[in-house]
Amino acid sequence: MSVFTRVTESEVSAWLTRFSVGTARALTPISEGIENTNYFLSTTDGEFVLTLYERVPAEDLPFYLNFTAHLARSGVAVPTPIADRTGALFSILNGRPAALTQRIAGRPVMQPGVLHCTAVGRELGRLHNASRAFRTRISNKRGPGWTLSTSRAVRPFVSADQNALIENELKFQRERRQTRLPNGAIHADLFRDNVLFDGDNLSGLIDFGFAATDEFAYDLAITANDWCVLPGGEFDDGRLHALLAAYASVRPLTEAEQVAWPALLRAAAIRFWLSRLYDLHLPRAAELNTPHDPAVFENILRLRIAKPGFWPTNLQAEAV
Repeated sequence: MSVFTRVTESEVSAWLTRFSVGTARALTPISEGIENTNYFLSTTDGEFVLTLYERVPAEDLPFYLNFTAHLARSGVAVPTPIADRTGALFSILNGRPAALTQRIAGRPVMQPGVLHCTAVGRELGRLHNASRAFRTRISNKRGPGWTLSTSRAVRPFVSADQNALIENELKFQRERRQTRLPNGAIHADLFRDNVLFDGDNLSGLIDFGFAATDEFAYDLAITANDWCVLPGGEFDDGRLHALLAAYASVRPLTEAEQVAWPALLRAAAIRFWLSRLYDLHLPRAAELNTPHDPAVFENILRLRIAKPGFWPTNLQAEAV
């Protein structure tokens, strides 16, 4: 979440007249992240998050917002999108599609323990189960086509060894994708800063700007590569066990997903290595911007290739 499009209090006050949420009292920019413009918005009736979508085409927004609304109705811990008086979930503000969502109490936990990973694994499993009833589909904008074009864009900025690693991994992933795995709408970016905890309780999964139709186990792999790693990129066995056991207690993996698990961890690593390389070397102008270090996911990818993380099949029978 960065600030690419500036919004003043008077501008948001005029925009808010289409809603039944009271009048604006305070507008605070959110600096974390790199994709959309976000503000905390306080009104006389409550606390909200205002998002201006910088890259998402307006025609794609119904997928993201209706998916979040579907999850909220299904009892998954997500912020509820706020419809305006016409029933619309977004409209234009300062030239950008903009949406208002409920602000959830809580803060990200940047140094998670076993209990946090258990809660995240269980909630992600519930999200994927609820996703089965969500019929709308949209291709993953960070899928195979994007990885190929992004690898070409960053080629001048990385070494010959890094280029060879990227090329070989993309070839490996193209072959891996020939096996069809259970899929549906996924979060696709469930990092630590996209989960809120109120005390020890998980209060919300947030920021669905990368949501897409893709493989459920791939979504789990993205989550594991962030929540369960030590500073050097190796897995913390206790946290990984907690995450996977909790998830499997809600949605057990199929045999094909278990076989694909090491490759899915690699797919998650290459996706975020490439996006961070792009954001570092080809950044967009922003009033507030916080790019992430791409070396973190380069190292994770190398580790997942050298030390494949096979799915622990005994987790399927565990109760959490």
